[in-house]
Amino acid sequence: MNFIEERILEKNDLGNLKLRFPPEPNGLIHLGHAKSICLNFGLAEKYNRPCNLRFDDTNPTTENTSYVEAIKEDIKWLGYKWDDVKFTSDYFEFIYNCSIKLIEKGLAYVDHSTSEEIAATKGDLITPGINSIYRDRTIEDNLLHLESMKNGLYDEGSCTLRLKIDMANHNMILRDPVIYRIIKTEHHHVGNKWCIYPMYDFAHPISDYIENISDSLCTLEFEVHRPLYNWILSNLDFEGIIPEEMEFARLNVTNNILSKRKLKLLVENNHVNGWDDPRLLTISGLRRRGYTPDSIKNFCETIGYTKRESIIDIKLLEECLRADLNKKALRYMCVFEPIKLTITNWENDTELCTIENNPEDENEGNREVIFTKELYIESEDFREEANNKYHRLKLGGEVRLKGAYIIKANEVIKDAYGNIIEILCTYDPETKSGGSSEKKVKGTIHWVSYVHNKELIVKDYDNLFNIESPDKEDNIIEHLNVESVTIKYAVAELAIENCKENAVQFMRKGYYILDKGSKNIFNKTVSLKDGFKI
Repeated sequence: MNFIEERILEKNDLGNLKLRFPPEPNGLIHLGHAKSICLNFGLAEKYNRPCNLRFDDTNPTTENTSYVEAIKEDIKWLGYKWDDVKFTSDYFEFIYNCSIKLIEKGLAYVDHSTSEEIAATKGDLITPGINSIYRDRTIEDNLLHLESMKNGLYDEGSCTLRLKIDMANHNMILRDPVIYRIIKTEHHHVGNKWCIYPMYDFAHPISDYIENISDSLCTLEFEVHRPLYNWILSNLDFEGIIPEEMEFARLNVTNNILSKRKLKLLVENNHVNGWDDPRLLTISGLRRRGYTPDSIKNFCETIGYTKRESIIDIKLLEECLRADLNKKALRYMCVFEPIKLTITNWENDTELCTIENNPEDENEGNREVIFTKELYIESEDFREEANNKYHRLKLGGEVRLKGAYIIKANEVIKDAYGNIIEILCTYDPETKSGGSSEKKVKGTIHWVSYVHNKELIVKDYDNLFNIESPDKEDNIIEHLNVESVTIKYAVAELAIENCKENAVQFMRKGYYILDKGSKNIFNKTVSLKDGFKI
């Protein structure tokens, strides 16, 4: 149980508990959003209470319907269900009327200062701000100017609506914040009905109130905004359920960025291949990389929810995935650096060998793999000479071929440069896996038929950034790891063609997933072991 859940329970009012997840549809959601999703939807599930999905769509210049649909898809993929889908733009009339009410109370005014002029009069943490020359306009004038703004009579940037709070307040957020600005751009949800749009800080508490949200859970950067959140709710004289804002630390992950603005920079400037690039920690990128919903949920549960800012090692995320895939992923044989192996005493054509699909889950059953006279094995699984600690194949030594027979290496064939190009072996026909032979060997290696195989292209990924905290840097481009993708080639057993959506294990190599829209390109998901402890 985290401190947020404890505070909710302390209120002893679970009957009125209602939560929301409010993404802005100006890009795809990422792992940081997943942390909030797991908190809000997770608490709602636990206590059988509602949780809305509300799109914070107050800036038509950056938002569109494709992002709305993509965000919905990502949340459904994580396994959560919302009670209602809402849009802040659905409340624009109500929010506008709230602004009129504040003008009528003498708490808001239309300011014809430019954005540069407003910034110049804000002051700083030491110096108080200066009142705008428009601050003392009459209520009647302010109502007329607001109506003119709404009717499109003013140009973009020519004026704004500001709250009248305190230009000397130690909290800069409360120094007469702007709550409406003019944007003459068609809106993805309400079209051209409006040409003025509320700022998030104004729309947020009002939208929460309209939806009867009891607890507005935000990341820690909004803590300084909470006094404004409360000021708006208080001065609008709302009755009934008044939402309370609580903040928790945002997620930071080593060698990665979780800023939507910076992610958008990477996408729009083609530094990555779209929002679902497997190197990104977007939900769609993680999905394409082979992450599972459970691994992401377990990660969020493991790191927890606190008030303390910290940076989480990416290896923890990988370990959560590794633990989940070890239980779920099917196993396949795939050879990355193949060397030919010929069984000289093999007299059959082909034979079927039975291999378990997942030794961690017997319910997954077995499959049959084609075994032939000529095979591929990993180059690293053979040495001409080796000591007794080497338990793979060496000249004069024996190993078991996975699911098949024990073989003995007798001879090698080399090219003109002295490179081994073929290993000649014999097999013991009495030692097929599952048979009655009691013969034992210390080593078992995987293999692929020389003829019956599938050629693969494998993309191996490293960190996208070569510094630990790229999110703290202004110029993230100079810290990109230009070698974050390595292309490899491999051959795999034909059964790999059955892998469509879920990550699988290439035996002794790691976990991989078929890339979207491809028939033979696999993305590396995560290695088998790292040594990282949760």
